[in-house]
Amino acid sequence: MSIRQTIDRLLRKLEKGYATHNRIEVSRLALLHNLSLFENLSGMPAIPVLKGNAYGHGITLVAEALKSRKLPYLAVDGYFEALRIREVSKQPVLVMGAILPANYKRLKYDNFAFVVHDAASIRALGATGKRVKVHLEANSGMNRYGARLGEITKLTTLVLGYKNLVLEGVMSHLADSDGSDPATVDAAVEQFDSCVDMVKAAGAKPTIFHIAQSAGSFKAKSRYANAFRLGVGLYGINPFPRSHTLHAQLKNLRPALKLVSTITKVIDLKRGDKVSYNYTFTVPRDMQIAVLPLGYYEGVDRALSNAGVVKIGLRFIPIVGRVCMNHTMIGLGAIAAKVGDEVVVYSDNPADKNAIDNLAHDHNLFNYNLLTALSSDVRRVLK
Repeated sequence: MSIRQTIDRLLRKLEKGYATHNRIEVSRLALLHNLSLFENLSGMPAIPVLKGNAYGHGITLVAEALKSRKLPYLAVDGYFEALRIREVSKQPVLVMGAILPANYKRLKYDNFAFVVHDAASIRALGATGKRVKVHLEANSGMNRYGARLGEITKLTTLVLGYKNLVLEGVMSHLADSDGSDPATVDAAVEQFDSCVDMVKAAGAKPTIFHIAQSAGSFKAKSRYANAFRLGVGLYGINPFPRSHTLHAQLKNLRPALKLVSTITKVIDLKRGDKVSYNYTFTVPRDMQIAVLPLGYYEGVDRALSNAGVVKIGLRFIPIVGRVCMNHTMIGLGAIAAKVGDEVVVYSDNPADKNAIDNLAHDHNLFNYNLLTALSSDVRRVLK
């Protein structure tokens, strides 16, 4: 065992018995419910996406929760995310993000597949001599990664030239799956299908085809697609804006995450007292405020200063003053609260004002960012 592994092991042992003021609760049942909901709507198996620390939920926790389901792949952005999954799960992992070609010779290929879209990566993988499954990414209009139509045949032939490479899949990414114009999705799907035609014509025999993410999973009508990548929808976040006609079809999604904190101080203030940086809140009457030991570092968006709410019991309590790096103040009003009381900062009840989707909608924030901004230092617990 290396020195680093020994240190990590000791830290995990210490952390296990160390009580914390803040925690993120992740619901196994909600994750599995959302997975089934999307698979039933699309009629295809899902490839759950666990990049970005599983959209802030905790990559190892979510991988642990999904172990009971037979899945084509779990998808991540980077190689080290794949290694995190391998700590708890033996399920196959698809690495979708860019990797410097020079790194491929250093990697372990432990039931990992890799997305490729350029000759340099294909050559580097081929040069390893190790059997590696690859998914060729086609550009269907996103104009980010992905091979263009004119490159597909050349890249397919290049993959086939290496006996150790298996062209298992063809994928793409929809740029406007949550938009209101179905023609944009139809055009992207048509281009994707044309790319698959070219891959097959070049002699490859891929078996997995995926173009859609959560929003596109029951919109994209491809001749080939037999799987889809389930990202934000897995975590109970509706990928469609409320104005979209398809938003209501996902009304039964269950948010999988709850952020809980603890009151660490209660302060009596007089009318006219100020709170937090730059004195943006003036106490309107004699009142108590409470201090929560988490702030924008832990993931409480600073835009919620003097605007957001938290929940104590059945009551919503306003955030007062500027959210600090590691502290947030709340105005208790008539609420009788004390040090040690728990506070729900982000609720897993979709009807609550402080549910992620409602905070994003009411305060013009991006729901994905509210989740992925949650610090990895906050303890996660699988419920």
